[in-house]
Amino acid sequence: MIVLKDIKKTYYGKNIETNVLKGVDLMIHPGEFVCIYGSSGSGKSTLLNIVGVLDYATEGEYTLDGISIKNLNDKKMAEIRNRKIGFVFQAYHLVQEMNVLDNIAVPLGYAGMSKKNRTARAQELLDEFHMKGLEKKYPAQLSGGEQQRVSIMRAISNRPQILLADEPTGNLDSDNSRMVMEILSRLNKEGMTIIMVTHDLSLAKYGTRIIYIKDGKIEEHE
Repeated sequence: MIVLKDIKKTYYGKNIETNVLKGVDLMIHPGEFVCIYGSSGSGKSTLLNIVGVLDYATEGEYTLDGISIKNLNDKKMAEIRNRKIGFVFQAYHLVQEMNVLDNIAVPLGYAGMSKKNRTARAQELLDEFHMKGLEKKYPAQLSGGEQQRVSIMRAISNRPQILLADEPTGNLDSDNSRMVMEILSRLNKEGMTIIMVTHDLSLAKYGTRIIYIKDGKIEEHE
């Protein structure tokens, strides 16, 4: 379970103080598909980064499965990111020098899995996603939709409990956007908790719950 209490995030620059999150309270139960919906600059990506332990709250309390995040050291934080949470980004963030198979297997290497087992798991996902035959292709040889599917495979390769998606269809056309959303829906129905950030209300409706955020505060739940 994810519990956020009075989360605030402030960025400090030269003579500038920017309050991005202004006291967010949120609880997400296992198995939910939560869409965080808001305009650009509303604080939704910052909130997602805090949930994913990629960023830290300036104030407030964040507990994940009953564990207070602020009490953990960097090593434990990295372990949580690798074992509990998968990430999907708008820009894919694939390693250009690696082929598809090796890109998918990256988190498994960090988790200490043998090369044989990493390869087997990556191949299993390629078969599941109907992308068999692209193992040796490089990201630059793939379409945007194919790259995003590879990034989703990479994100779930270690079988995380939670998948975080930040504008996962932002660089895709309507057909590929629908394909990605159908994949996320399927993963959720299989039991994975999904939290997605979007500025597109039609995509937010794929979720089991929509959270509206505006100017760093949650306005309402649907």
